[in-house]
Amino acid sequence: MSVQPACKTFQRSRPFAYFGLACALAASAASAQVATSGNTGIDNSGSYERERAACLNGATPQAQETCLREAANAQADKRKGELQTQGQDQLVANAMRRCDALGGEDHAACTARVLGYGNQSGSVGGGGVIREVETVVVPPGQTEVTIEPKTDNPVLVVPR
Repeated sequence: MSVQPACKTFQRSRPFAYFGLACALAASAASAQVATSGNTGIDNSGSYERERAACLNGATPQAQETCLREAANAQADKRKGELQTQGQDQLVANAMRRCDALGGEDHAACTARVLGYGNQSGSVGGGGVIREVETVVVPPGQTEVTIEPKTDNPVLVVPR
């Protein structure tokens, strides 16, 4: 009669235990890296005093040393006349230029998303912002189409 030691079972399950431990550590590290949403304490006014106060109060997601260095660099650029803040119009124009690489239906859908049509969910801190737009493509040779919207926002009709 042979008796197998109990440690054989443990040796076979050890890789699974290590895998479970690695998954738990990865999940806890990932959740610790998620940035908080909301006000970061930094605005685009270029006010060094306000930015420095936000850094010292911990109102930014950056490390304090990094935040203070960024505020000082922005102040130096402002003094040299090199600080560039972009208004909303410039930001929209930049986003619209990204749509220029696309053609046809994709360009129309990209433009609609940039202009704010459709639904938006998620956050940058949560891993990404998802924007969805419902589009209707009129079949070739057809002059009329019945639209039954699935979203509350206006529907974008793309002629072919």
